[in-house]
Amino acid sequence: EAVENAVKIARCATIRPAVIAFSGAFHGRTMMTSGLTGKAVPYKSKTGPVSPEIFRLPFPVEHRGIHAKDTLRALQSLFKCDVDPSRVAAIIIEPVQGEGGFYVASSGLMQGLRDVCDTHGILLIADEVQSGFGRTGKVFAIEHTGVAPDLVTVAKSLAGGFPLSGVIGRADVMDSVPPGGLGGTYGGSPIACAAALAVLDVIKDEKLLERAEAIGTAIRAKLEPLMNAGSGANVANLRGRGAMLAFDVVASDDHSAPDADRAKSIVAKSLLNGLIVLTCGTYGETLRILTPLTISDELPERGMDILAGAIRDTH
Repeated sequence: EAVENAVKIARCATIRPAVIAFSGAFHGRTMMTSGLTGKAVPYKSKTGPVSPEIFRLPFPVEHRGIHAKDTLRALQSLFKCDVDPSRVAAIIIEPVQGEGGFYVASSGLMQGLRDVCDTHGILLIADEVQSGFGRTGKVFAIEHTGVAPDLVTVAKSLAGGFPLSGVIGRADVMDSVPPGGLGGTYGGSPIACAAALAVLDVIKDEKLLERAEAIGTAIRAKLEPLMNAGSGANVANLRGRGAMLAFDVVASDDHSAPDADRAKSIVAKSLLNGLIVLTCGTYGETLRILTPLTISDELPERGMDILAGAIRDTH
């Protein structure tokens, strides 16, 4: 709902129809947002046509040979071949992709997008639904890049589990929607808003931004030895920011080839031993690690020991 409203705001502010998203993106499951989402199954299969005027760029994945310069070059090609920039309302991007595989948008990519948006009057939307509110060691993941977006979508961690989402943006952009143009039956729950205020207090009082960095450092220390080709674990590409981390399960004979079946086996083995881990990624080969920022010092170490054991046992 937050992304739906962000696109609506952008279209009202610019009087333009088109939106540019990225491969591997996840922005939701409604008709508009499933169109923005860059994965067919299960989000778009059997649903029929999604919203028109959506265009897509490759998200940089360096170990697959796609770099920020390639994405920015593809954007210029898109303007020449598919949609004139004068028709583009917004570019929407996750500063750290969620379902797509926890790939981090570099400062160079974000600054390049910002420059293009400024040149053509396009709005830059940062989807921080999964990466926001301390997960990466900053309130918003885009802060790591030094780039200011025009609109930010928020949810998930915002209210500590209560159903709440929102859009943050420049006043002149937000005010472009006529009164009554935004809203929903269940919007603005006083209980959820109170929960969000309490969450913001906890983030500040318990120094959870610093805590996210400490958690990430501890988890990396446990996982990095497994990433070496000589370890025989057949896992690679540890990445992320703060406490938002992931790595890939790869084939034994080709470390560039994903092994989704073994990733599922690692998840199942971990669950049997008391650890919940989720997969993500275009091919389902990525294991993501998202611990609560209020977790004790001991639990991440225990969890990573379980995960390392599952990796060894499924080899």
